[in-house]
Amino acid sequence: MNSQTLATEAAATLHELTGGHDHDIALVMGSGWLPAADALGTPDYEFPNTELPGFSAPSVKGHGGTIRSVTVGKSRVLIFLGRTHYYEGRGVAAVVHGVRTAAAAGVKTMVLTNGCGGLNTDWTPGTPVLIKDHINLTAQSPIEGANFVDLTDLYSSRLRALCRDVDPSLDEGVYCQFTGPHYETPAEIQMVRAIGGDLVGMSTVLEAIAAREAGMEVLGLSLVTNLAAGISGAPLNHAEVLEAGKLAAARMGGLLVDILPRV
Repeated sequence: MNSQTLATEAAATLHELTGGHDHDIALVMGSGWLPAADALGTPDYEFPNTELPGFSAPSVKGHGGTIRSVTVGKSRVLIFLGRTHYYEGRGVAAVVHGVRTAAAAGVKTMVLTNGCGGLNTDWTPGTPVLIKDHINLTAQSPIEGANFVDLTDLYSSRLRALCRDVDPSLDEGVYCQFTGPHYETPAEIQMVRAIGGDLVGMSTVLEAIAAREAGMEVLGLSLVTNLAAGISGAPLNHAEVLEAGKLAAARMGGLLVDILPRV
């Protein structure tokens, strides 16, 4: 079964499990963002992602494995609590299956969040940063065949402007995706700095490309959970990522509550 057919089947099941409702916005909650999901309100529907064809249970501690349907303002929001990462070895199609399912369900706006390392020392752990562009260091693409998709303004300037209207203090940066699961070396972080990167992580980029291919408008929002390797001199660990998310949960949830109705 090809990836689009599988996404269409998943979208049909999603429609049944959410009472036949359509969704306006889809939101992928990345590392450190899970506690913020509760701030969006009580779910109208919630179920394991494995209820849908093509989804797998999470394999990483701190990454959720459920799907919620929540009403935020006048919008119905589809929330993916967790994602499949490329380093899990399930292939690129599995990484972007959630995005393609949302697109097949008629969602027009995709909000991608992540926890990441920051190169700017002013971005202390818990700082949200808008993604203005990306650098794909995975050497992979979710697009198959000679389908030449334009990625200019992939991370919607319109949506970023809406976010700055809500919170003028929001900064912007270029996100670089490595494959993981190992963290980057200090030398690799210096390379990222040299090529114009501000944020480093192991997700988002492939999903954003798939969303653009599907015709969706994309908003990317990173939560800086740690300074990137070699900047602070401290070793990196996954527990630090999760702890930063817990500490920033209130601000992140409030930010999404304000932003999503405007989207």
